[in-house]
Amino acid sequence: MAAGPKGPVYTETPESEPNFPLMGEFVGPIQSDKEDKNVVALQIRAVGKDTFEAIQYLGGLPGEEGHKTETVQLIGRRSDDFVVLSGGPYAVFVEKDGCLVLDRKGNRLGELKRVERESSTLHAPPPEDAIVLFDGTSTDQFVDGQMTKDGLLMHGTKIKPMMQDFNLHLEFRLPYMPEALDQARGNSGIYLHGRYECQVLDSFATPAVFNGCGALYRFRTPDLNMCYPPLRWQTYDIQFTAARWDAEGNKIRGAHVTSWLNGVKIQDDVELPGPTGAGKPEEPNLLPTLFQDHGDPVRFRNVWIVDRGLASDTFPVRPSKEEIEAFEKQKQAKIEREKKEQEKKARELKEKKQKEEAEKKKQAEMKAAAEKAAAEKAATEKAATEKAATEKAATEKAATEKEAAEKAKAEKESAKPEAKEEAKPAEAKPAEAKSGDAKPADKAK
Repeated sequence: MAAGPKGPVYTETPESEPNFPLMGEFVGPIQSDKEDKNVVALQIRAVGKDTFEAIQYLGGLPGEEGHKTETVQLIGRRSDDFVVLSGGPYAVFVEKDGCLVLDRKGNRLGELKRVERESSTLHAPPPEDAIVLFDGTSTDQFVDGQMTKDGLLMHGTKIKPMMQDFNLHLEFRLPYMPEALDQARGNSGIYLHGRYECQVLDSFATPAVFNGCGALYRFRTPDLNMCYPPLRWQTYDIQFTAARWDAEGNKIRGAHVTSWLNGVKIQDDVELPGPTGAGKPEEPNLLPTLFQDHGDPVRFRNVWIVDRGLASDTFPVRPSKEEIEAFEKQKQAKIEREKKEQEKKARELKEKKQKEEAEKKKQAEMKAAAEKAAAEKAATEKAATEKAATEKAATEKAATEKEAAEKAKAEKESAKPEAKEEAKPAEAKPAEAKSGDAKPADKAK
């Protein structure tokens, strides 16, 4: 998945995107009145931010017997794993495998089942007189051709062989671009002789228009919109007859195109009045047919061309039952190989994860043991420090107490002589008193 100005772009089926599984085609009978049932077909596509658009047909899907071209367009929004569509005469509840149709009173009218169609010309083998342009092994038949890692041809290339009249078969896969709309959604095109564009576009679940998939771009709308959902392989079979010119270089007959989209004829021997807007000018000379680069990752495979001057087989070519079975067998073998590779990768990833967890556990145990040893050492050192501090404090206290005792003793010893000296004047006081007592007697005389 990539992201850009057009929103997310998926070139493979998204595993976790919730809207993609609800897209697709659904068909079934519904009760139209008390007696009759009508076949109703529904095409629904995601258009970003969990919103959906749908188109409803009566009689069947485009290209099926009984299909009627009148349409009803519906809109809806996803809630959890279903979408409720409205805008028609009844409500449609869309889930992954089917739709429930109810009238306005909530009465059940019928169910539509999911269908996954496949083009009748898918895997068409090239006739003996065809030139195989691309089979997933090389881009030698293209100018500036590029191939993806899984063997698909990329857009933006030209076919080297140049032929006047030819039959061209190709298979293409559109990207899933849910937030892109109109011409920004899976756009490419096949420019016949570099002049006339057969449009390639994700126009699934929309009305047929003059610039939609299968259109002769901006000139003629396809008879039916046969576009399938994105990420499904589709087919384009194009029978091209070049314009005719006289000796003086004047056009005497326009180019003609007959085309089939997904095995259904959508353009029948249409004469083109001139080149597409971006096409090269009309001239008698031949130009290469190109696969347009419109910036979207459209992919191609099984591309071959037949010079109609040499053609001997009918066109388009539809593969036989045996050829389809052979292709399916190859496809199944590829799936099995990929499954085994995925299982191997899963085992290797599991083993790697187990080793990482074991190593992580070992490191954690070593760390815990180291932390425990460090803690025990710290505790021992702390206890020793506290013991030393206690002993030091006791020693200092004893020394202080001893010093205080010695000081007190010294002070006591030094205080004794002073006490004796102070006692002598106390003994002389009585004599002084007698002397004093005589003075009043003398005074009386």
